[in-house]
Amino acid sequence: MSPGPGAASAPDQPADPAAPRLSATSTFSSLRIRNYRIHFVGSTVSNIGTWMQRIAQDWLVHTLTGSATAVGATVALQFLPMLLFGLYGGVLADRLDKRKLLLCTQSAMGLIGLTLAALTFTGQVHVYHVYALAFALGLATVADNPARQTFVSELVGPALLPNAVSLNSASFQSARIIGPAVAGVLITAVGSGWAFLYNGLSFLAPVIGLLLMRTGELIPTERAPRGKGQLREGLAHVRARPELLWPIVLVGFVGTFGFNFPIWLVAFTDRVFHSGAGTYGLLNTLMAVGSLTGALLAAKRGSRRMRFTAACAGAFGLLLVGAAGAPVFWLFAALMVPLGLVGMTFMISANTSLQMASGPAMRGRVMSLYMMVFLGSTPIGAPLLGWVTDHHGPRIGLLTGGLLCAGATVGVALILARIGGLRLKIDLRPGHRHLAFVPRATGRVAPAPGQRANA
Repeated sequence: MSPGPGAASAPDQPADPAAPRLSATSTFSSLRIRNYRIHFVGSTVSNIGTWMQRIAQDWLVHTLTGSATAVGATVALQFLPMLLFGLYGGVLADRLDKRKLLLCTQSAMGLIGLTLAALTFTGQVHVYHVYALAFALGLATVADNPARQTFVSELVGPALLPNAVSLNSASFQSARIIGPAVAGVLITAVGSGWAFLYNGLSFLAPVIGLLLMRTGELIPTERAPRGKGQLREGLAHVRARPELLWPIVLVGFVGTFGFNFPIWLVAFTDRVFHSGAGTYGLLNTLMAVGSLTGALLAAKRGSRRMRFTAACAGAFGLLLVGAAGAPVFWLFAALMVPLGLVGMTFMISANTSLQMASGPAMRGRVMSLYMMVFLGSTPIGAPLLGWVTDHHGPRIGLLTGGLLCAGATVGVALILARIGGLRLKIDLRPGHRHLAFVPRATGRVAPAPGQRANA
């Protein structure tokens, strides 16, 4: 892929000298770049279909089986390939032309949606069909996710990367507002098949967008050459850098135990509030409103500091605990908005900090590890928390997830404080900060620069 006019000699520098100034001008700075606009529009259309299929798929499995465990198993199968093969997707993203790779993965995902639609329309769909297609979708996602995450840097360059990452999340969450609402209406009125059909056809938008891009305006990044040991090299790179390792660890805990809303919201809708698909879609929409707000706030003024990321994870866990104890529907529904906001802010902060801290030739492997622990942890957490929800009730299932997220945040914060040469100070006097991290006693050997986390 040839560099565009005015490209800098460094492999991951912006082609346009004005780009660093644009990054600070507005929430929507990245949309000034034609290729990114095309990408943004195509992704938004496809994301609406993705959310429609998620809602329809969860409700279809629940209708076929009546089991929260079966819903959890479907979610687990969709993300199991990421757990098993996720790092290989990162190697492909580092090694291949990302635009051509995305053309293949997006086309495959569209065909999967159309297949599920055909089975549903003909009345031949069984739960094992949904399981198989969810697993196939997961296989396509293995290569699609790291390629899509890292392709953004080729569209906008490093100066606008934080803004573009946030806008991508805003696109996804905007679709999350529209998709569940439309899916709820379609499921109630005409059945799940129409949601699956729209999803399959919606992948035409990103495919056509990729074909319309001006390849000469893409900002080339360094590609990893073919060679042995590239998986081990990526893992060693992350292990040696606390600013990469510990955000990924925290994302793994939150992904495993906190992002299991398909299980919890279905169970709360059916077993606690005794309602139907419309209420399930409403709860997803309210969460999406909060997530979209968080994404837009991050696009304007996001933070990449590790302490901010950890604080968001802790707040997310506490909000889950609060939702588990909500005594009435309106309070439970209202908590979906801050849950979405804090959860999305956490994910954007972790995503952006990892991309900015990774070298261009390593970025695909770092982001594939990030996606592997976030999405790939679902096969572990979803069946486990689905079992807890089935046997002990939705409130205990949600409470368990919230307490585990909050506990993991405390553990990671203490480890990072130790690496950074800090200790936890507790001061109960009035007018003083009751909890604070302060430097350890003088005379202690300070950690080497490479061992200090980005606090």
